Amino acid sequence: MAEPSSIFDIEHIDEILVVTPKANLRELDYQQIEESGRGVLGMLADNSARSVVMDFHRTDYYGSTALAFFLSVWKAVRSRDGQMAFCNLSEHESQILSLMRLDTLWSVCGTREEALATVRNS
Repeated sequence: MAEPSSIFDIEHIDEILVVTPKANLRELDYQQIEESGRGVLGMLADNSARSVVMDFHRTDYYGSTALAFFLSVWKAVRSRDGQMAFCNLSEHESQILSLMRLDTLWSVCGTREEALATVRNS
């Protein structure tokens, strides 16, 4: 499947999109994040995917533009009766989700396998 941009690796596994940022999602990259986000949202609309796993094994940081993107993806996923899970978060990334209380909206898993099982079993 073609990627919407170079900022994410995207895999389609059954009814799940696995979105893996290739690098930290810094505020200076807001235009790329927004463009890539539109691509991911388009893939959700065009495909049979209903759930999303965000895999952060390559990153240590994301900023507020990325948080806005995550919320947009979550709204699209919820409209499809799907689930969203995060995995392989750094300590810093986990702290951001916790401080914003977003870890109450999404499952936070240690591994990709756990995240896939979580969204499949919901």
